[in-house]
Amino acid sequence: MKKVVKFGGSSLASAEQFQKVGEIIHADPTRRYVVPSAPGKRFSEDIKVTDMLYDCYRAAEAGEGFSGKLNKIQERYNGIIKGLGLTLSLDNEFQTIKKNFEEKAGSDYAASRGEYLNGIIMANYLGITFIDAAEVIFFDEEDEFDAKKTYKTLGKRLENEERAVIPGFYGSHQDGSIKTFSRGGSDITGSIVARSVKADVYENWTDVSGFLVTDPRIIKNPATISTITYKELRELSYMGATVLHEEAIFPLRSAGIPINIRNTNRPDDHGTMIVESTCNKPKYTITGIAGKKGFASIHIEKELMNSEIGFGRKVLQVFEENEINFEHVPSGIDTMTVYVHQDEFEEREQHVIAGLHRAVKPDTIELESDLALIAVVGRGMRRMRGTAGRIFSALAHAHVNVKMIDQGSSELNIIIGVEDSDFEAAIRAIYDIFVTARI
Repeated sequence: MKKVVKFGGSSLASAEQFQKVGEIIHADPTRRYVVPSAPGKRFSEDIKVTDMLYDCYRAAEAGEGFSGKLNKIQERYNGIIKGLGLTLSLDNEFQTIKKNFEEKAGSDYAASRGEYLNGIIMANYLGITFIDAAEVIFFDEEDEFDAKKTYKTLGKRLENEERAVIPGFYGSHQDGSIKTFSRGGSDITGSIVARSVKADVYENWTDVSGFLVTDPRIIKNPATISTITYKELRELSYMGATVLHEEAIFPLRSAGIPINIRNTNRPDDHGTMIVESTCNKPKYTITGIAGKKGFASIHIEKELMNSEIGFGRKVLQVFEENEINFEHVPSGIDTMTVYVHQDEFEEREQHVIAGLHRAVKPDTIELESDLALIAVVGRGMRRMRGTAGRIFSALAHAHVNVKMIDQGSSELNIIIGVEDSDFEAAIRAIYDIFVTARI
C-alpha cells in the first residue's frame, strides 16, 4: 500500500501546523511520499510566503534594496524551525537565493523557493529523504509539462526511496532553470508523484473536510460530498467550485488512482473520495451546485432557421473570429441563444452584432446582460424522475425567474440561467429542495 500526501499552505503555515502534519503522516505508515506547499497565512491579515517572495523579487528586479524583505521571509522559516525544535539552518540556502535574486534568476525561481525551503524543513522534521523537484519534474521547450521524461525520471528515482519529500509547484527546463506550474500547482505535483509511484491513493490535505455540496459563503455549513466522480468534479470545477487544482485530475484519472480530500485540522473526518466511477449511491439526488455570475446572452431569431444548413456553425464562427468563448447554446426551431462571459463580450459586442448580420442575416438580435449560470450536477439524476421539475418548482417558490435551462446529454448536469441578482436565492432554493429537505 502506497499513499502520496500533499499538504496545502494553510496546513504548513506554522510550527503548530507542521506538528499536526507530522502526526497525520506518522499515524499511517503507508503515507510514504510527501508533497508540501509553501507556508500560507497564519491568520487572516497574514501574507503567504509565495507572495512575500514575489514582492521581494520585484524589488530585486527593479534594482531596489531587497535584503530587508528577504530577511523577513527567513524569519518566517526560522520561526517554524525553532518551534519544531530542529537544529537545521537555512543560512546557506538564503545566501544562494540572495545571489540568484541579484542575478535576476526569474520570478518562477523566486516563487518556487517557498516550496523548496518548506520541503527541506519537512524532510528534516520527518527524518526522510529530500528530493528537489527541479531534478525530477521537467518542462519542455514550449513550457509544457514533459510527462514522458518526468514519469521515467521520477519513477526511477523513487524506486529505491521508501519515503521521501518532493516539494510542490515547480520543476525545471532542460537548461536547469526553474519553471512553476500555475498558482495552486502543488496539487499537480502531488498527482504526478502519485502516478509515478503507482500510488493506491493520493491524499490532498487542506483546510476543509472535503468537497462541499455548494459554496459555504451562500449556504452556512453545507453538507460534504462523500464520493464524487471525476466527471462530476469536472462539471462543478468548470462552474467555479474549487478545492483541487483542475490540472491535478488528469494524471490520476488516466491511471485510475482515487483522490481523497482531507482536513489537516480535522484528520478524523473521512473527507471526499474522488473516483473514476462508483456503485456507491449518492446520499442526495444531486452531488453539488456551483455557478458564476457575469454572463450575457445573445438571442438570435430567424424564420426557418432550422432548415438553413450550417446556421449554427456560422453563428459560432463569428464569436470565434472575435476571440470570444461561448458557454452554452440552447436553441429552438427559429431561435438560438449564445451565452458568453459579459466582460469579454462587451469589448467586441458591436463587431459581433455586425458579424452576425453578415453571416446569417437574422430577423432580430436581442442582448441581455447581468446573468448567472448555475450547474446542478449529480450522477443520481439519471435514475430520478422529475429532477428538472423539482428545480423549477423550487425556483418558482423562491420567486426566481428562470432565463434558461439546458440539460447535458450525459444527464449528469442541468444548467440554469438566472439574473445575477437572483443568483444566491436560486442556489439556496435548489439546495433546500434537494439537501435540506432530506436531512
